[in-house]
Amino acid sequence: MFPDLSDPIVVLSLIIFLPAFGALLLCFIPKGRDELVKLLSLSITVAVFLVTAWMAIPGAAHADSVRFALETSGMQNLASLPWIPSFGINYMLGIDGISFPLIVLTSFLSVLAMWASWPITKQVKAYCILFLLLETGMLGVFMALDFFLFYVFWEVMLLPMYFLIGVWGGPRREYAAIKFFLFTLAGSVLMLIAILILYFAGDLNDLAHLPAEELAACGIGQQDIVAKVAPDGTTRPIHTFNMLALAKIGQMDDSPFGALLLWGRSIGWWAFLLLFIGFVIKLPAVPVHTWLPDAHVEAPTPISMILAGVLLKMGGYGVLRVCYPICPAAGYNLAWLVCGIGLLSMIYGAFAAMAQKDFKRLVAYSSVSHMGYVLLGIGVWSAAAGNQYMADYWKMGVNGAMFQMIAHGISSAGMFFLVGVVYERVHHRDLDKFGGLFDKMPVYTGVSIAIFFAAMGLPGLCGFWGELYVVLATWKYSMILAVLAAGVVILTAGYILWTVQRVYLGPQYNGPHGEALKPITRRELAIAAPLVATAVLLGVYPTALLDYMTPTVDAQVETLAEWTQRANQIQQAQLKQAQIEQSQPDQKSVEVSPQSQPGGVSAPVSNRSVSTTHATDGLSSPPKLSTIH
Repeated sequence: MFPDLSDPIVVLSLIIFLPAFGALLLCFIPKGRDELVKLLSLSITVAVFLVTAWMAIPGAAHADSVRFALETSGMQNLASLPWIPSFGINYMLGIDGISFPLIVLTSFLSVLAMWASWPITKQVKAYCILFLLLETGMLGVFMALDFFLFYVFWEVMLLPMYFLIGVWGGPRREYAAIKFFLFTLAGSVLMLIAILILYFAGDLNDLAHLPAEELAACGIGQQDIVAKVAPDGTTRPIHTFNMLALAKIGQMDDSPFGALLLWGRSIGWWAFLLLFIGFVIKLPAVPVHTWLPDAHVEAPTPISMILAGVLLKMGGYGVLRVCYPICPAAGYNLAWLVCGIGLLSMIYGAFAAMAQKDFKRLVAYSSVSHMGYVLLGIGVWSAAAGNQYMADYWKMGVNGAMFQMIAHGISSAGMFFLVGVVYERVHHRDLDKFGGLFDKMPVYTGVSIAIFFAAMGLPGLCGFWGELYVVLATWKYSMILAVLAAGVVILTAGYILWTVQRVYLGPQYNGPHGEALKPITRRELAIAAPLVATAVLLGVYPTALLDYMTPTVDAQVETLAEWTQRANQIQQAQLKQAQIEQSQPDQKSVEVSPQSQPGGVSAPVSNRSVSTTHATDGLSSPPKLSTIH
């Protein structure tokens, strides 16, 4: 009996677990059938891609269709089943304009990376099993809407990648694998702490006033918020891992995430910071980026493609999906930190790439620089009082960050693959020994220049639009940051053009194994061609991608802009009331004394029952938003 492809839970689960099922099948293939193992693995990745491509064909926004509806800004194909009911843990999946483009990118690059794995000859069955388990973890992260489920899929990626680097990597593979494992594990521990903090602070009872339709859009049924009464007559909190529900709670005017937690900071502030650190380790951003160059240099070519093309995007996705919607006050007050780290990563990554002599390490540092645009675009919270809460530029920044993630996924996977093509021939990556590859490998050189120019941000190729949107959006937030961000474009052009000159157009090749520099094979060209075609398509017709993600991104930004305006109005009213009370000392009233905050942000007193322990950092309560112009 075939699965019901009209049921969202079936289709999304099929996409996630088909690679895991394929990995199980590989266990029963006899030893020595390496070609069959590779073919079956490739077939599984192709099947997953075909399902995601079928879903990408725009469909009507009605309940009987699981295909993506372009005009819908909310969560689509939302489905939830009880998993561990005693702890409020559900098997909850869904897609929207933020997650779905990354799902398609993951399935697309998995096909190409599996095909690029044909030269692998060592323990092929184990390699393919780990590769397919890795794909399951990656797809699960982008679809999970339950925090616990999200964390499980996040951790599922860790061990396969550790072994894929540590067993099939280069000479220093053990060092690189352990470094990757420790950095990622440290980030995961911080994420787990933040998840537990939010779980115990959140209470579904706070959402009981919402209409049934709004609750359903969050995957909450009326039965989920039936008040639980303790023996003493008090109402017990209903804790949840539901990420959509936590976002609703976090954006309440009197959010419980505003309660004091530690050192005068709120629950939301600490949760944002811990989650942000965990996500930027994966991104990665300076100064927690040092695992990336070593991992890339030692990883086999197909794993470098996945690492740069997909795994790094999970950091940006986490910041956009989790940090800002759930902890908006902290996101606003720490916007300077997000933007500063993004710009620092852009500049440092570009200079570091320019200084490299190892071809693959240069591409790795270019990833640090390019992913800095993602942080900068997400962080430019310009929808403030000084801009009349206009969200247009912030929308442009977040859309640019999303576009940059997809574009970088295409160009970085292509660059690592093309570096691997020449490495398999000459077995070195010393840039000083390359040169004149155009004469020996003209087709390969043409493909390489197209991919490298896409990474450079040349107009007409995919890298242009994301960088343009981010720089333009930054101007409205800070002209100085915008000028510096625009300067990074020049640095990027510098190291890309210098690399092209040294490797492809320079003097004759003077490294070892010069006789092995044969023209690109048909298999290699078939892998590179779709990447070039996609880079050109997104460069010439960016609407092909923007149509999918813009409605969701714009809706999220508008929601946060409305929260900003509402928060400012509440704070102004509270400050006015405080002034009135201070002018009437004879009345027996509680004086409200706003605490002066870093950056000119002050904290109003909440009207919740927890107001006596409310944070004084102004991060969970409405901040003074007129400080940004």
